[in-house]
Amino acid sequence: MNESFRIALAGNPNTGKSTLFNLLTGLKQHTGNWAGKTVDLKTGTFSFKNNTYEMIDLPGTYSLFSNSFDEKIARDYIIFEKPDVTLVILDATALERNMNLALQVMEMTNRVIICINLIDEAEKLGIKINEKRLMRRLGVPVIKISARNKSGISMLLDTIDRIVSGAVQCTPHQMVYDEETERKIELLLPKVQKIAGEKFPARWLSLRLLDGDRELLQQIEQKIMHMEV
Repeated sequence: MNESFRIALAGNPNTGKSTLFNLLTGLKQHTGNWAGKTVDLKTGTFSFKNNTYEMIDLPGTYSLFSNSFDEKIARDYIIFEKPDVTLVILDATALERNMNLALQVMEMTNRVIICINLIDEAEKLGIKINEKRLMRRLGVPVIKISARNKSGISMLLDTIDRIVSGAVQCTPHQMVYDEETERKIELLLPKVQKIAGEKFPARWLSLRLLDGDRELLQQIEQKIMHMEV
């Protein structure tokens, strides 16, 4: 049976995110208005194993703390649109710098694939990446690819298929903060859960409130009101 799924593509600028997007969607792409937002997002489609996928190329960002317009767009899409899979594209030559975004996405959704791109460039520099060890530490699939050379793509597509079919269950690593922050999260959690229920990640929302992001909670409340109407 043919089913449709949505994949969000997140990553720092210059990680080869657009190369992967173009490789998978080819000519089947367009720039369209995100419903209810005055924002244009690049979307494309592809098929794999009888399923159809819509891929959404989110703006390249270094974080999702909504300090910039692009960060807010990427964050809001993942939280409010709830894509079936979020692919986080990392640069194999700069994993430490890129990992910050991956850890933030993993706090927001448990349907994540870490996609380590530019693996050919890393190998030229003598960088070796143990993706199996990373997978155990992060609790989500980690795939090494070179979008430019089309290597690792079949494994990536198969992993996407296994997540949407439920064959792979992700248990993303959750950041543990300092003792004071964790205590404040614990105090906030029951109140946030009362508002957000199971519809939104309560721990992540509590963190955003500690950051002073009250606008986000207002958006969440409005969304819940619309859901209940």
